[in-house]
Amino acid sequence: MSYGIPRRETHFEPRDPHWDAKVRDSFARQGIMGHLGATLADVWPGGCEIRLPYRPELSQQVGYFHAGVTSTVVDSAAGYAGFSLMAPHTEVLSVEFKINLLAPADGELMIATGEVIKPGKNLVITRGDAWVVKGDKVTHCAMMQQTLMTMHAK
Repeated sequence: MSYGIPRRETHFEPRDPHWDAKVRDSFARQGIMGHLGATLADVWPGGCEIRLPYRPELSQQVGYFHAGVTSTVVDSAAGYAGFSLMAPHTEVLSVEFKINLLAPADGELMIATGEVIKPGKNLVITRGDAWVVKGDKVTHCAMMQQTLMTMHAK
């Protein structure tokens, strides 16, 4: 279900013909996403969507998704968007991001999306967004800008 969340179609060519399997394999190895209970909902060249159902263990003192959890999921969504365009035999590493928390992350489901703004050989600039779904209400709760570094094999 899309929940009416905007999905920006990207028009980038992946450098790796096996980009989809590479992203999915990397996501499966990422311990924090498994620990949180997040799933890779979709990935496309230059884009990614991750979903996280609410659990009390993911909350802050008022009962909203914790800002650290929100940041972690958005970081991964934008990171995997960038990774989808990277060359074979590389890895991805976040080197900085700035996140704005726009509204309390009060919901039953968090949906984080990432998209590439500018792909580069070594540095990739991405954008990430998070929405929370509560009943039939969808709230844009965070937006992020991120710089990724391509880790080249030695």
